[in-house]
Parts: sequence; C-alpha cells; structure tokens
Amino acid sequence: MLRILQEHSTQQKFTILLALKLSSFFLILIFHHVKANIFIYSGCSQEKYQPNSPFETNLNTLLSLAVNSASQALYNSFALGNDTSSSSSEGSIFGLYQCRGDLKTSDCSTCIASAISQVNLVCPYTYGALLQLDSCMIRYEHTDFLGKPDSSLRYKKCSKSVGNDAEFLKRRDDVLADVQNAIGFRVSTSGLVEGYVECVGDLSQADCSSCLADAVLQLKSLCGSSEAADVFLAQCYARYWASGYSESSDSSNDDQAGKTVAIIVGSVAGVAVLIVLLSFCRKAAG
Repeated sequence: MLRILQEHSTQQKFTILLALKLSSFFLILIFHHVKANIFIYSGCSQEKYQPNSPFETNLNTLLSLAVNSASQALYNSFALGNDTSSSSSEGSIFGLYQCRGDLKTSDCSTCIASAISQVNLVCPYTYGALLQLDSCMIRYEHTDFLGKPDSSLRYKKCSKSVGNDAEFLKRRDDVLADVQNAIGFRVSTSGLVEGYVECVGDLSQADCSSCLADAVLQLKSLCGSSEAADVFLAQCYARYWASGYSESSDSSNDDQAGKTVAIIVGSVAGVAVLIVLLSFCRKAAG
C-alpha cells in the first residue's frame, strides 16, 4: 500500500512539473508572438454598424479572405457588397491588408490574424478601421478608398535628439535619400543608421514616389535630429533608427490603445496558462 502511495506521489509530482514546463513554454510562445507583432497605431471611424447587419456579414467575409490570402501574398485588396451603382450601399465594404516586404507569407498570415483579432478589440462595430502592427496592417472602410492618393499624417514617433551630431545626421540623410526612391519596399543602411520605407500595394509608382517624398520630408520636419523616428502617412511610411537603439528609453503615455491591447492579450495568456496547469493538476489528483 505504501509503495502504491509513493508511486502515486511521484507520478503526481512529475505531472505537475510537466504542466509547469508546458505552461512556461506556452507563455513564451505567446509573448514571442506578441513581440513579433508590436502594436504601432490604430484609427476607428465614429460611425457604428448594427450587429447582424449586411455590413457585418461582408466585414467578416473580408477579414476571412484577408487571412487566407495572406498565406499566399503580402498584399491584397477587396471590395464586397458594391454590386449597385452606389458605393455607399448598406453592406458595401472596401479593404486591404499589407505585410512588410521582407516577411515570409507564413509570417504574414500570422501577423494579419493578429491584426484582425486586435482591430476587433480596438474598433468594435465601426464602419471603418485601420490597425498597424510592426510587420503588417489591416484597413477597411464603408466607402471606396482603394488606389486613391492620400498623404495625410496618421502617426509619428520621435525619439530623443542626438543634438548636433553631424556624422549621424549625414548618415541618416544618406539612408533617407536612398529609400525615398523605393518602389514599394526598401531597406537601407549607412554606418550605424538603418531605415526602411514602404508604400501600400495599390499605389502607382508615381504616387508611391510622391508619398515617400512627403513622408521623408515630414520625418525630418517633425522629428528633427531624433535618434530614431517613424512617420506613417495614409498610404506609406518611413522609419529610421541608430543601430543599438532601444525603444524602452523613449516609452511614452500616448499609445493607450496599444497598452490596452497588450493588457488584454497578456490577461488571455495568463488565463490560458492557468487552465492548462489546473487541467494537469486535476488529472494528477485523479
């Protein structure tokens, strides 16, 4: 009888240790995934649609199409419910997704799935939404915006200034001059400065060049001699940073939506780990 109890106790300890290891592994995977898809910014329309409306049906279809398409292509656009001559019919919706130009399609699909889950939290029941992660973005509207030039500023972030560091500023300007001539996506480095730019896939070459020129101009104007800077316009963006730069020293209180999403995702991860642990413990006790 004592031997049986000892064996049961040993098995129970082994099961609990296994549960802890699996839970830790699961948690690491979740937070690695979150880190790989860092929230940049979002925008939501003021108008709301009703649940179970034609718009919601088409929106769900569009988001499903985006995830499936992202496993095969880094960019695609969609138009649903616009069969009539009026593009403002009740169920009409236009949308697109885009992944950063250096991503694999498997990573693109994962990023878009993450963006969709977040946009549903940040912009519930809105007729229009845009959510930008570090590696991808998703956007949809009730009216047609596809292929129409728009250089309005959506988001900027400027780090601390490097002052009058002539060498750094020259390297930065070299990088920005190089990437400004991109067609779509381009990465450039000069010394310790790195950067990249990208246009949305539905822009023509001329419109892309114009958008990037505007983004670079605003980057310099708004962020001056910042060690790192991001400027996102409606249809393109430009980013640069000094090698070794860490965002932790420049964290601000402005990205409330991003913090909210991170808290929600973290809470879900914690609950999931707890469920796994309790499940193993119950089996061990049984």
